Amino acid sequence: MDTPPIFPGFAGQAITAIQIMVVATSFSNESNPKTRTQYSKFSQVAEKSSTWPSRLAMMVIYTPAFVASTSILALGMLGIDCPGTPVIPQPSLAACLCTVHFLKRCLEVLLLHKYSGRTDRGTPTTISVYYTLVAVLIAYAAGRADLDHEAAMTHMIVGTAIFSVGIAGNFYHHYLLAKLRDVTKENNENKKYVAPKGGLFSFVACPHYLFELLGWLGIAIASHHLNVFLLCAGMTSYLAGRSVAQNDFNRRKFNSEEWPEDRKNLVPFIF
Repeated sequence: MDTPPIFPGFAGQAITAIQIMVVATSFSNESNPKTRTQYSKFSQVAEKSSTWPSRLAMMVIYTPAFVASTSILALGMLGIDCPGTPVIPQPSLAACLCTVHFLKRCLEVLLLHKYSGRTDRGTPTTISVYYTLVAVLIAYAAGRADLDHEAAMTHMIVGTAIFSVGIAGNFYHHYLLAKLRDVTKENNENKKYVAPKGGLFSFVACPHYLFELLGWLGIAIASHHLNVFLLCAGMTSYLAGRSVAQNDFNRRKFNSEEWPEDRKNLVPFIF
């Protein structure tokens, strides 16, 4: 069995070290109310002058990563190299799956999710830069993987299958959340939180996170690259911490009949 490659040289070591740090710190940062990322329902803003409407903020988060991944794929397919830049990687399945992921998120922001609040501009900008770097990392890592045909096909089939389950499950649970969200257009302050129901919400606080992580795992398997697996581990650490925060929020917001105290955070019956 081929060992997944890793980015070489000093730059590769630096990228790997940063990824390991992200894996090690994201869970504790996101599960701590004082250090978690301030967006969505955890956003805390004081002045409208320094904020964006939440829908715009979410588009800022996802659109640059989609544009970056699409651009790298297009340039790779056309065989175009930009002078003064690193060689454009060959198109890969993992890069395609990454593009599909960010396209889906953009379409959900535009067509599915309902928003009522505002988010400070710094947080979505920071996340946007991170996600754009993620898209570039996946494109370059997967575009330079070296596997024999049989092994490559196995990784592609397994990765695509897991990704497909992840993206479908994530969309379904986003749909359930969108149906529950009661936003009054005339008054953004008049909104009611409803305990999520259906799907795996009977077992965990964040099944949409669980399926998103399956999507990232599928991308990692398709790429067969250690730095993409580290990326998946970092996403797992981050979303696991967010799931703890979400479950704590639900326990405070709903009574024990609406939201049982023993409901898990992310993985049914386990965590």
